[in-house]
Amino acid sequence: MTPSLIHVAAAPHSAPVTDWAGRIAWVVGLLVFVVFVYWLMRQGWKWRGTLQGDLPELPTAPDDAAEPRLTLSGRYHGSTTAGQWLDRIVARDLGTRSKAELTLTEQGLDVVRPGATDFFVPAAALRGARLEAGIAGKVLPEGGLLVVTWEHGGKQIDSGFRSDQAGEHPAWVEAINQLSSTEHTTEHTETEGAR
Repeated sequence: MTPSLIHVAAAPHSAPVTDWAGRIAWVVGLLVFVVFVYWLMRQGWKWRGTLQGDLPELPTAPDDAAEPRLTLSGRYHGSTTAGQWLDRIVARDLGTRSKAELTLTEQGLDVVRPGATDFFVPAAALRGARLEAGIAGKVLPEGGLLVVTWEHGGKQIDSGFRSDQAGEHPAWVEAINQLSSTEHTTEHTETEGAR
């Protein structure tokens, strides 16, 4: 090496000065943006609830509960308009995810949700059940979600549940479909007899 290159290589270098004012401005700007996006999402949620305000109060379980056919412990993942898995229903607390305890009886489906509103689906309102891969905001492996279709206030609703023991889902599908078909056969017979 030539002496001039050695001198340049050996010359002390100062550490770059951090522009703290610039960094703080970026962090504050990012926080303001995140808060604004959250606020927009919250307003959208409230607006959706207002649009769905015509949904009647949810039924509650009868006092004289029948003998349980099946019970399930798991999670409630939300409800949507039937057949439209992205059209989330948020009115009447149906948009709140929570733990859930399900009990199926001859009278219907009782959904107990700690920290959220419980509801009851009368057997006459059940329209069937199936296994799906997802519902608004939740996607699981194929068949990982129990979706129960029911009618309330003239509207068909899909509600998604996941058992702590996913192997229980097929038995629930069979039992709900059997109960709903029995109810519809009984209703049809009663309607025909009234004519």
